[in-house]
Amino acid sequence: MFKLQKQAKKMKKELKKIQVEAEAQGVKVVVTAEQEIVSITIGNDVPREKIPELLKDALNRALNKAQVVASEKMQGIMGDMGMPTEAGLRGMSE
Repeated sequence: MFKLQKQAKKMKKELKKIQVEAEAQGVKVVVTAEQEIVSITIGNDVPREKIPELLKDALNRALNKAQVVASEKMQGIMGDMGMPTEAGLRGMSE
């Protein structure tokens, strides 16, 4: 159990270091794989009334990318520990 906790802490540190970004028509969002917002940049030419919609779009895309990255990292660690991964579970049902 201690090994699992140690691995989880290590993974959390790694995820904080990984950054993903998404852009929606001049609105750029950068988040960590831990799903923390790093930065939001809004271009000068973005119409003020479109900012909320574009910001929501960029944030959702960046957070989705972060989830994918985190999931891939977790599967790698689970595989290293000999635990079944999503791919392994799919193979078992065939």
